Amino acid sequence: MNDRQDPYDPYAQEQQLIGYDPYGRPVYGQVPAQPAPGQQYDQGYEQQQYGYDPQGYGQQAYYPQQQPQQPAAPGYGQQEYPGQQEYPQAPGYGYDTQQGQQWIPQQTAPEPPAPAPVPAPGPGPGPTRADRVPEPRRPEDGQSAPDYRTEQFAFIDQPDEDSEDVIDWLKFTESRTERREEARRRGRNRVVALIVVLALFVVGGAGYLWYAGKLPFLDGPGTKKDAAAASGPQKRDMIVVHLHNTKKGGTSTALLVDNVTTKKGATVLLPNALGVAKDDGTGTALGKAVEEGGVGVKDSLDSVLGTHIGGTWRLDTPFLENLVELVGGIEADTDVAVPADDAAKIPAVGQGPKQHLSGAMAVAYATYRGQGEPEAKQLDRLGKVLYAVLRKVPGDAKSATVTVESMGQILDPSLNAQALGALLARLGEHAKEGAYRTDVLAVKPDGTLTDDANKNVVKEVLGGSFTAAQAGTAPRVGLKDATGDEKTQVAAKAALLNGGYTFVDGGKADKTQPATQITYQDDAQRPKAVEVAKTLGLPESVVKKGENAVNADVVVTLGKDYKPS
Repeated sequence: MNDRQDPYDPYAQEQQLIGYDPYGRPVYGQVPAQPAPGQQYDQGYEQQQYGYDPQGYGQQAYYPQQQPQQPAAPGYGQQEYPGQQEYPQAPGYGYDTQQGQQWIPQQTAPEPPAPAPVPAPGPGPGPTRADRVPEPRRPEDGQSAPDYRTEQFAFIDQPDEDSEDVIDWLKFTESRTERREEARRRGRNRVVALIVVLALFVVGGAGYLWYAGKLPFLDGPGTKKDAAAASGPQKRDMIVVHLHNTKKGGTSTALLVDNVTTKKGATVLLPNALGVAKDDGTGTALGKAVEEGGVGVKDSLDSVLGTHIGGTWRLDTPFLENLVELVGGIEADTDVAVPADDAAKIPAVGQGPKQHLSGAMAVAYATYRGQGEPEAKQLDRLGKVLYAVLRKVPGDAKSATVTVESMGQILDPSLNAQALGALLARLGEHAKEGAYRTDVLAVKPDGTLTDDANKNVVKEVLGGSFTAAQAGTAPRVGLKDATGDEKTQVAAKAALLNGGYTFVDGGKADKTQPATQITYQDDAQRPKAVEVAKTLGLPESVVKKGENAVNADVVVTLGKDYKPS
């Protein structure tokens, strides 16, 4: 439907397009009064002045343009009358002023944007206000709505006063979401870092345990290193402890050993029946030698065991009681209940694991020996007390020295408080770490060592060495009787002592043997073994290399063929 302006509509004639508002919308107004009669114009020109499109599409408006005034030529629709007043001619709207003239008031309009097709206004009930946009014409009954296309309209974005609030809210929501995501990301990173640290800790701990050889069924480099150290020369620091029971009498002897090479500690308990040699070469029991004053016992033990004892610690029971009290009491697994003795002021000791023992209770348990019990039982109790005390001794050498000095005991000149404190501190660390063992040295009824004692304790724990004799010194010669004749053994012993050898009593063999045999373990000891054979009047053929049954450099096993000279 063409929305065309009807030239015969009185409202349409009065309302004309006079311009556009600042937003590009058409503005209509009334046309001023026509000029005086006599001025003729063609209606067709009027339509052309306002750019009217006969087809109703693409209607365009033209702004008046100022043109120079020209005198009207006669004969072009204008008559001259006498005395007629001439009016200035307004510029034409899109046509030549010489062809037609029309007076229209000039109006200054803002420069519009690019022309956009606008539908032509339809007739309305009254004049349209210039400050209002005319409403679109409604289609009449039976007629369809005008077909407008999008490109015919120019849309202008209107500022929304709530747009900034919306933008701020979106920014706030977005920032809060980002903060939450960042917090989750940091939390995940912390969890991952914690897992990594724990994994490294577990792997490092397992690696350390494997290296140290503390994992079951797995031997690490540390174990191999310890095994290599154990197979080679080892350095040991040891002292001998003589416990004197001042109330009931009797003594007990133990060796405290610190293996510096393998970093392990041990207590070796020595029975009183162990045979040792006196200064004159005659033999005696260890317990009797200690009770007689203990002079030379340390050297005698070195001869029997092949050790190097650094000092002697005489520990009377009152000082042991003080030591236990100084470390705050001990805990021990007691194997027997010790009854109280009111006369001797000995408290009762309970039986069971982790019994707390005071100083007096520790002394009572360490010295207790039931009726008919072997000495090894009492020595085992002493070993438990010594082990518990070592676990309570400070690990610092200076602090341990202060503890020793606080006992008030006068020590042997060969062992001062500083040396004893340092040794006890090191042994205490071994005991706390579980790198500690306690053994009772087994001896025969005649006081000689058993074969198992020689192999497992003397050689392994004490490091009894038979090859340590320096050149030019008399070797340690052990004598073991397999003749069954006590006189023959006494004669052989006298010959060795007269020859300047250090005598080691090997006791009697389990069974007799027909031939005499002299053995040595180190090739460096062969020449000395040959000299021992000559001293006893035996041929060199009896000298052989082999494992010694007695803890000595050279061992003589007398057979029935031996005849004293």
